[in-house]
Amino acid sequence: MLKNVLLIFIFLIISSCSSYNSIDSFYNAHKNDNHVTAVRVPHFMLSLLSNISPEMQSLIGNTRDLRYMQFPSETSEKTSLLNTQMNGITGNSFIEVYRKNDNQKRNVVSIREKKNSVKEILIYNNNNQTGSFLYFNGNFDPVKVREMAKNNQFENIGSNLINQLNYSPSSNNKTTIEN
Repeated sequence: MLKNVLLIFIFLIISSCSSYNSIDSFYNAHKNDNHVTAVRVPHFMLSLLSNISPEMQSLIGNTRDLRYMQFPSETSEKTSLLNTQMNGITGNSFIEVYRKNDNQKRNVVSIREKKNSVKEILIYNNNNQTGSFLYFNGNFDPVKVREMAKNNQFENIGSNLINQLNYSPSSNNKTTIEN
């Protein structure tokens, strides 16, 4: 009996660690793919990004890690794979505060909470042509996050982030900013 409890406990610890690092795994697995835009914002640039909007100001002030990735999703198989991978990341450890499914098209806002604050925000969009995710790690007000999700204020943050960094997706020079 004690042995079974110990095995279950070890399994839970291992699975919780692997799900915590899965955003890292996804980012690292796809950042070098063809036609991918991958941005990981260093701490010194976070203050520059807070000028995007008042909502971003409230998010950026408490952000420790900010990543954005845009990737091609032009085939049904690729879209399905990306949707499955994102579902695996959010799995049981995130709470979905918003989801819109339209066949394989996805718009999902998920959060991870600890006590009375939101620690992680993951916004995933896929329109069968391109997919993207925007990831925040920090300390956020859950009421503000749910309000932003309800009012669809997360939808344009990724493109605004790219514009603020003066990156043009149509250029041949793909930019990746890494910590």
